[in-house]
Amino acid sequence: MVDLSVDIGNLQLKNPVMTASGTFGYGEEYRDFVDISALGGIIVKGTTGSHREGNPYPRMAETPMGMLNAVGLQNKGVDVFLSETWPRIRTFRTNVLVNVSGSTVEEYVEIASKIAEVKDIPGIELNISCPNVKEGGMTFGTSCPSAIAVTRAVREVFPRHLMVKLSPNVTDIVEIAKGVEGAGADSVSLINTLLGMAIDAETWRPLLSTVTGGLSGPCIKPVALRMVWQVASAVKIPVVGLGGISSATDAVEFLLAGASAVQVGTANFVDPSVSGRIVDGLAGYMQRHNIEKITDIIGGLDVS
Repeated sequence: MVDLSVDIGNLQLKNPVMTASGTFGYGEEYRDFVDISALGGIIVKGTTGSHREGNPYPRMAETPMGMLNAVGLQNKGVDVFLSETWPRIRTFRTNVLVNVSGSTVEEYVEIASKIAEVKDIPGIELNISCPNVKEGGMTFGTSCPSAIAVTRAVREVFPRHLMVKLSPNVTDIVEIAKGVEGAGADSVSLINTLLGMAIDAETWRPLLSTVTGGLSGPCIKPVALRMVWQVASAVKIPVVGLGGISSATDAVEFLLAGASAVQVGTANFVDPSVSGRIVDGLAGYMQRHNIEKITDIIGGLDVS
């Protein structure tokens, strides 16, 4: 037997495999394909203060290098989530975190305050890659002062686990990671999607209605690994790694780089059972290498 359990701050995970927000719905959509209780946790799709229809179609595009998306946080809002969706998914025997998105600090605080009232929600993932309306559309996650401000404000109203999801579209992700750590984050997850675009050479038009969108998939993995390694080397709080993970080997690489856990995203669209297979693959890897505890892998990268 091997021990796959990990702790992310005050969150106890039976294994380090989680699913990424926006790629796994509310878990209900995938339970015919994977045993959700066998995962370390799931992070539900982005939740905003009120109903959002998202961006106009087309808002997803496949490229030879990865997937572009500009869905635009389509969801029914926090009130509907808490009154209708949460009662259905609260029975999942794993950690269920809520991804929180807002356009102002006040919206983030309002959502987090409502979630805080539901005691059995163990934590939230703060998506700071949303446009800050009061700063002309600059995302919170690309400005260190804004990232600190929203994290600190949410920390004041949310008493349980606070994970902050970092944007890679910055000059120095370490600076922002250290900033949100100082503002009270319990962990950080990285990376969110890279800004990209795709063009139809026949029509001379962009493939997305928004022209640009978030690039995800295997092509971003080297960037994600580099950023996870840099951040894990600089902060004391746990790091959750994501970006192009589609196998147990990918997950091991992120753990070696310093991640305490991983999130599986775009790969869920290709193989809806992939997260379960990664859990099994990690156990197999440990048995082959005579490793008793998965925590012995974390941060084990040899750069000498």
